[in-house]
Amino acid sequence: MVIKRAEYVTGAAYPAQLIGGDTPEIAVAGRSNVGKSSFINLITGNSKLAKTSKDPGRTRLVNYFSVNGGEFNLVDLPGYGFARVSDDEKLKWAELIEAYFAARKNLRHVFLLLDVRREPGEGDVQMINYMYHYAIPFTVVLTKADKLSRSQTIVRRRQTAQALKIGADNIIVSSALTRQGKEDVLTRMEEVLSIDVSQ
Repeated sequence: MVIKRAEYVTGAAYPAQLIGGDTPEIAVAGRSNVGKSSFINLITGNSKLAKTSKDPGRTRLVNYFSVNGGEFNLVDLPGYGFARVSDDEKLKWAELIEAYFAARKNLRHVFLLLDVRREPGEGDVQMINYMYHYAIPFTVVLTKADKLSRSQTIVRRRQTAQALKIGADNIIVSSALTRQGKEDVLTRMEEVLSIDVSQ
């Protein structure tokens, strides 16, 4: 797949604001500060598309980006985990994410981002349980691979697969700094968008 153009469309703060329609969607999920914005900018080739921040919890909306003039929407979900926000705000985010998963007939795939240096947390497991519950295909992406050596990354990939009880071939290793994993992600996107879901 070649992404020639990606544009911000809108952000939804409440379930009623979630976009409808039949445009295929691919979502990006992960805990706060895992690198979702950097990941989106990497795969779209637009370093200014999604706003990056060193402060956890900056993404508080479900943000929609239109790719290649409406070929599909890339959807950035609010980060979960250790963001410094109130419990009420965290509950609001959780309800928004669950409402998104429950209502998306056109959601083709989710890329679940995990920091390669960290063990999968409770929020990561909960996110995977959401996807199993709603029968949503997903791929795990280990971000920030430039922070570890190649041998350390191989070990972490195997450990993550074991912890999440998934195949290691369903884990892509990525780095926004070195651009590692970009082509693997784009290939996976092309695969999932080519599947005929009308059957």
